[in-house]
Amino acid sequence: MATPHNEGEKGDYAKTVLMPGDPLRAKFIAETFLENPKLINSVRNCLGYTGEYKGKKVSVMASGMGMPSIGIYSYELFTHYDVDNIIRIGSAGSYSPSLDIYDVAIASDAYSESSFTHVQRGEKSDILKGSDELNKVLEESAKELGYPVKLCRYHSSDVFYREADSDPKPAWERLRDEKGCECVEMESFALFNNAAATGKNAAAIVTISDSFVSKKETTSEERQNSFTRMMEIALETAIKL
Repeated sequence: MATPHNEGEKGDYAKTVLMPGDPLRAKFIAETFLENPKLINSVRNCLGYTGEYKGKKVSVMASGMGMPSIGIYSYELFTHYDVDNIIRIGSAGSYSPSLDIYDVAIASDAYSESSFTHVQRGEKSDILKGSDELNKVLEESAKELGYPVKLCRYHSSDVFYREADSDPKPAWERLRDEKGCECVEMESFALFNNAAATGKNAAAIVTISDSFVSKKETTSEERQNSFTRMMEIALETAIKL
């Protein structure tokens, strides 16, 4: 039962899918952590794999960048492929001195200026939550692995290159101080919306790749291959669901 965006058939995907943005990160996770990984989707190079982790079926599939992209792939996984849980595993920029590069942050919720949810299902709230149950298991898995994590609000932005406005205070500082956002990414708000729309479960865990505060940043290769703590936390969570 393929879709225009996914050549997989019903039953190809596990009940829990880990969803990085980068297709090469999906490939890295599948080849590094999964036993007998099978390529399920390569349409538009948005790679999806299914294999086993510690004896349990787990899938990993890329979402691409931005809310429209994850909006398509996550919705189809929930509605066409009977996936119950999607855990976004991505990168984010820090708005807070308490989040340095390589730190790991779980989304308590996500704020966005996007119209995605209003157009998709008439939802007018600009703050959406993920699954409390999934977050609890993510935190438990992190604790068992001995990896520190922070629960915080994400800013899910539609815009990567943002022009300066007339306010003397930078937009990222306003979003931190007025909306309580501690990091920025571009997908979780749409993912949480799709989970709510379909009655499924979603969570997000990110590694800080750069900082608006310290101006530190990571390379594209590091973002692809080095965020293994986040990956391990998500994998350990997937086998408990």
